[in-house]
Amino acid sequence: MPKKCKDFESQTTHDVERELYDAYDFDPQDPMFGLSSRELSGPQLERRTVLRLMAAAGTLSAMHLIPGSNVISEAAAASGGTLKCGWAGVGEFRTFDPARIAQVLLFQISSNVLSGLTHINPKLVAEGDLALDWTVNDAGTEYVFNLREGVTFHNGDKFTADDVVYTYNRSKDPKKSIHGRVIKNVTGVERLGDHKVKITLKAPQASFLTKALERSSGRAMTIVSRGAIEKMGDAQYGLTPVGTGPFRITDHKQGQSVTLERFDKYYDPDRPKLDKIIITPIVDAEPLAAAMEAGDISLIGGNPVAPELVGRFEKNPDINVSIVPGPGFQSVWMNPHIDPFKVSDFNKPLPELMKEKGFKVRLAIAKALDRDQYIKQAQFGRGVPAYGTINPAMGFYFDERIAENSNQQFDLKEAQRLLAEAGYPGGKGFPELTMNHTPSARREVQVIKAILKRNLGINIKLAAMDFPVVADKFQKLDWELTRLGSGGDFDPDDGIVDWMQTSSKFNGRTRDKSKYKFGYWSDAETDKLIDEQGQTADLKKRKELVQKANKITSDKVASAFLFHPMDVLVYSKKVNFPAESRIPGLVDLDRVTIS
Repeated sequence: MPKKCKDFESQTTHDVERELYDAYDFDPQDPMFGLSSRELSGPQLERRTVLRLMAAAGTLSAMHLIPGSNVISEAAAASGGTLKCGWAGVGEFRTFDPARIAQVLLFQISSNVLSGLTHINPKLVAEGDLALDWTVNDAGTEYVFNLREGVTFHNGDKFTADDVVYTYNRSKDPKKSIHGRVIKNVTGVERLGDHKVKITLKAPQASFLTKALERSSGRAMTIVSRGAIEKMGDAQYGLTPVGTGPFRITDHKQGQSVTLERFDKYYDPDRPKLDKIIITPIVDAEPLAAAMEAGDISLIGGNPVAPELVGRFEKNPDINVSIVPGPGFQSVWMNPHIDPFKVSDFNKPLPELMKEKGFKVRLAIAKALDRDQYIKQAQFGRGVPAYGTINPAMGFYFDERIAENSNQQFDLKEAQRLLAEAGYPGGKGFPELTMNHTPSARREVQVIKAILKRNLGINIKLAAMDFPVVADKFQKLDWELTRLGSGGDFDPDDGIVDWMQTSSKFNGRTRDKSKYKFGYWSDAETDKLIDEQGQTADLKKRKELVQKANKITSDKVASAFLFHPMDVLVYSKKVNFPAESRIPGLVDLDRVTIS
């Protein structure tokens, strides 16, 4: 290795170690984690403050600080033009209403149309979006935001503090929004003037600016237009939402492409650069690849690009492939209300569950999944074995020991023994069940099918369907097996609160409750631990609670956890995608240009 490269690596390692040390140099017993109200105020937090907040929340790790190894074009180009995009693994865009969005691929688009009080950048710094600046009281429980003046919605309505209050009241209503739990720490939003609001919290929350107020992944406080909703109705607003963002939606019909056009009255006169964006849903991997290689589309967003295509794109001299750590998890889910997976009550102690036929089958499948082999074959080596929802991007909270002490640890002999004890020796007599999956996961589920056949002797059928159908069936518990997961999970609440509580928003929310008393998982101890971790300001205590809850979901097989993915962005070399816009999980296009 050339000396300059070695020197650079050495300096990078030193810088990362120094920043990590500085970030974690605080008293965890201090509710404000050693930060003053001045340091918490806006319009943009200093990098030191953001790293300290992430450390305090337990979401900072070294990988957040290492410069990316991907190639991002930043060549100068004139503004204007039309960018054609393909959104992977989806047949339709069901809704862009932030109150109803349950898919990363949807808030990737809405982030270009709607605004929040804050937005994040690739350095993980919370910046003002509709908030011009803000101040925080010494207790860290009152935030006063000065809002941008002169901002208008796409329909011409003026943006004021009333829209912030309206969004909050709408989002906390469970009949209107699925994201109310994100703002459960908020006790009120008060209008102090046309362009000033005060948000009061029950307790200090280090992740508040990014988790609750961020315009895309936050969703609960993504600002919506009261006037547009009252005039259009919720359904039409979901198709063509009116926001204050850099682009406005000018055409969108269910099942078809969505057209975004430059909003000339956007508050930043230098953005957006493009005149128009056309985003087309493309279900299958090969048509997506063909469109990209033929130049029919110039950028891919949406669901993760099929792993088999990544290497192919990397070899194409006309295409850029940007790969960064991705926050999320993917699982194989087994319906606990049907044979042979039936578990009537997860609240039983683990030794008692281990005696039950249905649980033995669940554990056998989880232990038979050779995750290393799966990642090598299905993900081409891009991924980390998963044993819970808490992923490596969550830094301090990720339990590196769980791969060694989880009940789901790969053990072929034990898996075969458990299946035999459940009455299916060598897979004999095991019913041929169906696994639902999205078209983009076709290769992945083929690998899973082959592993389970080889290791346990069982056969499963595969059923490809569009994500909205998979999601609807999942929420109704209308499935036997499902291959599904999550993305954009930077905080433990995104994993354990959203997925692993009895009342989690994805846990069989639309099921027949007279028929199924719980969704895919329910455990009182886990519920209690998750509630408790959300109310403690003690970093070490929160880590302990999070890891304990995560371990229970792993040991009691809430699902057969599979892997934590990488975030891959594919775009033409004619597209200039600035590093400033490369945020994992998002596809912000307001600074993008075309050569």
